[in-house]
Amino acid sequence: MLQPGQTAPAFSLPDADMENFDLASLRGKQHAVIFFYPKDGTPYCTQEAIDFSDHEMEFNRHDCVILGVSRDDCLAHAEFRDKNGLSVRLLADVDGKVGHQYGVYHYREQDGQKKLTVLRSTFIIDKQGIIRYACYEVPPKGHAAEVFQVVKQLNGNSPSCKSKKTP
Repeated sequence: MLQPGQTAPAFSLPDADMENFDLASLRGKQHAVIFFYPKDGTPYCTQEAIDFSDHEMEFNRHDCVILGVSRDDCLAHAEFRDKNGLSVRLLADVDGKVGHQYGVYHYREQDGQKKLTVLRSTFIIDKQGIIRYACYEVPPKGHAAEVFQVVKQLNGNSPSCKSKKTP
């Protein structure tokens, strides 16, 4: 699991409009909130994505972009975004490579078979590409507001998260 103070793993992923997003493009310009979620259209994932979208302008005022990442493909992301009026950028990690780099995808045994599961997780990366906040197994309700409070403090000390698991 990643910890605050580490350099964020670099990645490049397609978004819902099939345009490539490269994390390095933010270096020196903007902070990033990256939230990993299990699946487009599920109730908790929808709630979390809507909450982040509803607060996106506030994050933008603090030079922060919000990125949602799941294993869904670009077309599923576009449908999810359009159906729910989402404004945050949704990235397709179809092969799971980025999620594995961030430690959010794990294999668990279920009914005698290994199944890939996702720890709903959020990371805040500062303009220099350093992880300032890393939380695993976050609750979807109220999480966007908690993350916003952390973003407002980015020039101060690294705050801790209130999730079930901290690294």
